[in-house]
Amino acid sequence: MEGLLWGMIILLLIGGGLLSARLCCYQRQVKHMLSELCMMEQEETNLLLTSAVNIGKTRELILTMNRVLKKSRDRQEKIARENRNYRESITSISHDIRTPLTSARGYMQMLRNENVTEEKRLAYARIVERRLDDLSGLLDQLFLYARIEAGEVSFLMEELNAGNLFAETVSLFYEDFLEKNCEPQIELEQKPCYIQADRQAFVRIVENLIKNALVHGTGDFRLSLRKQEHIVIRISNATESIEPVDIERIFERFYTSDTSRSHKRTGLGLAIVKELAIRMGGGAKAGLENGIFFVEVEFPALEGRISTKAE
Repeated sequence: MEGLLWGMIILLLIGGGLLSARLCCYQRQVKHMLSELCMMEQEETNLLLTSAVNIGKTRELILTMNRVLKKSRDRQEKIARENRNYRESITSISHDIRTPLTSARGYMQMLRNENVTEEKRLAYARIVERRLDDLSGLLDQLFLYARIEAGEVSFLMEELNAGNLFAETVSLFYEDFLEKNCEPQIELEQKPCYIQADRQAFVRIVENLIKNALVHGTGDFRLSLRKQEHIVIRISNATESIEPVDIERIFERFYTSDTSRSHKRTGLGLAIVKELAIRMGGGAKAGLENGIFFVEVEFPALEGRISTKAE
């Protein structure tokens, strides 16, 4: 009986010692974690919690807390990035709007000069008119993009002969290409290509693609509409202002490869192209090959005629 009692006492002492050692390990780990958390609170750091002892559920606890920390940091970085982009966007918009206004104001002051000849007055008036047109175009792009983002743009989807509408829109820019002393190469699918799309949105896409090419292109303009698995519009041109680094961001709102923003563009043209294409069931991509920049916009091909409207 006495031997059994001593055995129980020894077991209790051993158990108590083990529990005490385990408790010390937990206390050491908690102290270690508190020290690291205090350092993280006082300093901006990307460090994660580490384990001082590998015992029980401490490793699982640390892994879970590190996941929470990483999510929180990612969220903070995203907010900071969005705030930075927002500030940059406001600065860019202000610059884009102020530039034509400043120019127009300068020419208006010259118009008031009594010594200016009638010929110069007409020239200045035409410049003022162009600057106001630039401003109107900028505001139009901003307003359209804001409506697209807010989901306020409604689409009247109908059967369209994409080839005919593409050719009609391209023809409107004949004088613009002449001013650049360039004649674009135009390639159209011989057979009719039908899509289900909103007419105004489709025209806007083609217009924005051509305007972007005219602004950034230096020659070798190629405009095509082909039927592959989808109906594909491709606009390409030689360029000196677009670099490979620009391609990943080319469809971002307010992004422009023209860092000086000398072309008075909001950087919304291609962003609008992609948004409109996606909302009509299509898509858009861009690339740069040996100094040739291209944008491709695709739409699902409409295999069967829905109506028999006159072409």
